[in-house]
Amino acid sequence: MRKNFGAKPLTYPQPVLIIATYDEDGTPNAMNAAWGGISEINQISICLSAGHKTVKNLLKRGAFTVSMGEAAHVVACDYVGITSGNNTPDKFARSGFHATKSQFVDAPLIDELSVALECRLIDYNPETCILRGEIVNVSVDERVIDSNGKVDPAKVCPITFDPFNNTYLKLGEKVADAFSAGKQLK
Repeated sequence: MRKNFGAKPLTYPQPVLIIATYDEDGTPNAMNAAWGGISEINQISICLSAGHKTVKNLLKRGAFTVSMGEAAHVVACDYVGITSGNNTPDKFARSGFHATKSQFVDAPLIDELSVALECRLIDYNPETCILRGEIVNVSVDERVIDSNGKVDPAKVCPITFDPFNNTYLKLGEKVADAFSAGKQLK
């Protein structure tokens, strides 16, 4: 037996994406978004309504960063999602986040979040609210790199949004090797 929920944006996993920009005076701003993902080899697409301060900023600056939310910083990640930069211009500072200017785009990297996409604005459609960005660099803090030079997801401890229960979940344990597990059925 199955239960029908209707036509709603309910999927697993939904990323916790923290989009960061600079406002007109260079103050960092960030927001939390869940409706986004990789849409081309070097592109990310995110659904963001035009009224967000972050959207206004990235339209002016032509750049933004996208960091993955992390369990160690869930309070700050949630805060930048429930507080509007339109009403609280210092919300980035209030969150406890710190910024370092990207070397590749005119946008801040969030020091506390270890994995970030540095993006140039491709386009934004205010009717569909779809933002597309060109990924020009992926920046990873060395604190989450293992001895083989790879990202250790246990050190990142990324979180996802559970839209069925309005909660954040830590990504779990490895269950199989990609591009390999299915070979047993060949």
